[in-house]
Amino acid sequence: MTKPPDREVLLEFQRVGSYMKATAMDAATLTEVTVVGPINHSQKMLKRTVLAKLDYVLAKKAAPQRR
Repeated sequence: MTKPPDREVLLEFQRVGSYMKATAMDAATLTEVTVVGPINHSQKMLKRTVLAKLDYVLAKKAAPQRR
């Protein structure tokens, strides 16, 4: 099994009231995902979470559809 090539991911963090919104976009597919968390959580934790969600969504899109 070969390692997938590195991909370019754009990240954005935005404070909205008492929570932090993290957005990640895969530059190649233009797939975008968002997570929100409490303002007192670290950006590192939100980054890890939003990247995991992006990986999940990209894998789901790549999987063949079963009916």
